[in-house]
Amino acid sequence: MSALSGESSRVNLRGWSARSVAGIVMALFVLFFVIPIVWLLLAVTKSAKSLIVSNPFSAGSWSDLVANWHQLFAFQDGAVTTWIGNSAVYALGALVITLVVGVPAGYALALTEFKGRRALLVLTLVVMLIPSTALVLPIFLELNSIGLIGSPLSVILPMSFFPFGVYLTYIYFSTSIPRDLLAAARIDGCTEFQVFSRIALPLAAPIVALVAFFSFVQNWNNFFLPFVMLPSSDGYPVQVGLTSLLAATPAFNPSSAGSDSVQLPTLALATIVSILPVLFVFLFSQRFLVAGMTAGGTKE
Repeated sequence: MSALSGESSRVNLRGWSARSVAGIVMALFVLFFVIPIVWLLLAVTKSAKSLIVSNPFSAGSWSDLVANWHQLFAFQDGAVTTWIGNSAVYALGALVITLVVGVPAGYALALTEFKGRRALLVLTLVVMLIPSTALVLPIFLELNSIGLIGSPLSVILPMSFFPFGVYLTYIYFSTSIPRDLLAAARIDGCTEFQVFSRIALPLAAPIVALVAFFSFVQNWNNFFLPFVMLPSSDGYPVQVGLTSLLAATPAFNPSSAGSDSVQLPTLALATIVSILPVLFVFLFSQRFLVAGMTAGGTKE
């Protein structure tokens, strides 16, 4: 009995040790990500002086937050408002094209037979592995040859190219849509477009929402592509506009000190404002995202 109890104690000790190590590692990861976010949220409530001399994790005042807000949206006669509007146009425009093209493409690859289908699927997978920044230069040369550089289309069209969305819809349609159901619709006289629009598409609502979310987040956070394609500040999205704010911050660029300079708390506020749309989209679409992530997990 003593031998058994000793063995059981060692097993329990090893179990507790493993859980303790895992708990410590998780706590360190949480602290690594949470501490900068907490500091950022508190920084926007302080003045430039109090941000430096006060406790990093002490709260500022409402008046300093309002002052930072006014300074941010007064920068270059309201350039931040223009940048946010540009980001919305680019992200939503590319999203519409992505859904109109990507979802039917995934359906066609999964549930129809045509010549070159397998080669097209392999090409989709290969393009997914190519870093998007590696494609910016050839895309720039291509759009420059037809005179689109500097226009909204120079950003919207490349952003709408989303092979990952095509692959997600391909996986869903090939695993979760019963082929017998589609065959029955064809027997009842539905055309191929009616089969897709009336049968397959309503059933694919969760995966369409997931593709839309991933596309919107990628488009909103895209920096390098619009930075290359848009030479004018008036066309910048908010992510590129942040570089103008950074260049106008004396802490990072001493030569920018002047009447139109930006202080560190204002720069912190600009960072938060730039991510708020993505945060709102995530909070209001969690139910659809969870359904989309679990869609296709089982085969009927």
